[in-house]
Amino acid sequence: MGITAAFATVCLNREDRPGAGPRAAEPGTAAGPPGDTALKLLLDHGPASVPPSAAAPPRCRLPVPPPGTSASSPAPAMAAPRCSWLVFGFSTEEAAGEPSPGLGPRRLEPGPGGIRRVWPAWSYVVVETGAGLEVRSAGRRRRLRGWCEALPSETHLVLRGATAARAWRRGAGLRAPSWSRALPRGPPWHPLPLLPGGFATPRPPFYRALPAGLRARRLALGSEHVLVLGASGELHAWGGGRHGQLGHGTLESEAQPRLVEALAGVPMGAVAAGGWHSASVSEAGDLYMWGWNESGQLALPCKALAEERAQGEDAGAGAAALSPCQEQPAAEPATFISIQALPALLDLPQEAEVSEVSCGSRHTAAVTRGGELYTWGWGKYGQLGHGDDASSDRPRRVEHLVTEGLRAEAVVCGPWTTYVCVREPPPPPSTPAACGEEPTAAGTSPGPTLPSASQDRTCTDSVPQELNLEPEAGLQVHEG
Repeated sequence: MGITAAFATVCLNREDRPGAGPRAAEPGTAAGPPGDTALKLLLDHGPASVPPSAAAPPRCRLPVPPPGTSASSPAPAMAAPRCSWLVFGFSTEEAAGEPSPGLGPRRLEPGPGGIRRVWPAWSYVVVETGAGLEVRSAGRRRRLRGWCEALPSETHLVLRGATAARAWRRGAGLRAPSWSRALPRGPPWHPLPLLPGGFATPRPPFYRALPAGLRARRLALGSEHVLVLGASGELHAWGGGRHGQLGHGTLESEAQPRLVEALAGVPMGAVAAGGWHSASVSEAGDLYMWGWNESGQLALPCKALAEERAQGEDAGAGAAALSPCQEQPAAEPATFISIQALPALLDLPQEAEVSEVSCGSRHTAAVTRGGELYTWGWGKYGQLGHGDDASSDRPRRVEHLVTEGLRAEAVVCGPWTTYVCVREPPPPPSTPAACGEEPTAAGTSPGPTLPSASQDRTCTDSVPQELNLEPEAGLQVHEG
């Protein structure tokens, strides 16, 4: 099984923290992050570009050519399928105070060579195209030349190049990085947040060391906790544990990496950290969940959602009253789980095996080996992809992909969003298209028609040798 990079960091506003109630404040209110009308970020000169041998592979790969053909020769029967990225949930337009584009899926503009990877924050997203990294906010694009990976938050942006990792404060008007760390050239190359000897964080102090004996191959950051996938498939967790997110069977915090003993002996292939919940996928395709279940993000029975369903059923029953001779059967006591302190094995419908998982603030998304996408948890902004704003404590297949004949290849959750890489049905043989590119030849059949995430404008202005972080008028930095 391929190992996937889990959601790198969760950027949450104060209303989305535990104890603030089951629902977050609407964007644009005093409690939420202010709108970012135009992300003032332009990086035109970073470290030297990463050598092809050191670069991480694309998230969407074209299939291996059939026997008897070369990678450069066209397939004899049909062209290669195309890959593109769809996004569900909270939009960068809403973060900027603009109207919502709706609950349906939106297609990311592919850019040169298609989109390979995405790193979402709350109000913007960094994407990797064939031309390098771009940061996209509401209606704007900014190129990040010379960089190859990103770790975004609402206060800072960490970028990694071939020889250095650096952090800049968003909107501070500074022309120098807040932090910089030189990196050795060449392998081993592990994806951010991992760095040689430790890992990066999108807020000060920006770097933390790992114990010398811990051989990490993947690392996931939650709001208060850290998960590390070891070289042999073992899982370590530390940090805040008051919501059971460490998986140690207690609600205690841990200052140092501690083995998740409940999963010892079960090699893991993927790991993800949400706001206050965690997930891992075994090499056999089994999915384990633990931590906070306030919005059903563990796909375990959630009291708040059960009460919402009961209220809906009562309202649907109307004013029909029971006659004096009618008796209601005694309700069986329900078992609800608010905190799951040990990893729990989650069975998807039809016993589907999981290839990767990603966690948002309070929702979860999983891709099966059969190319289906399942989501559950908090759904207020449509981030579950079901065309509504309902939350769910049960895994539900995203039927839009099935209806359109799309195969899910990868998933990355932002705090309130879900980005999914899909492989589309192949175009006619006369119009082969690269991953993320749209067919342009006359007479071709385009893929499913979807609204774009935004009609972005590419900014090509340049600030030589410096970082342009001049804030927009009235732009504030959200610290939460």
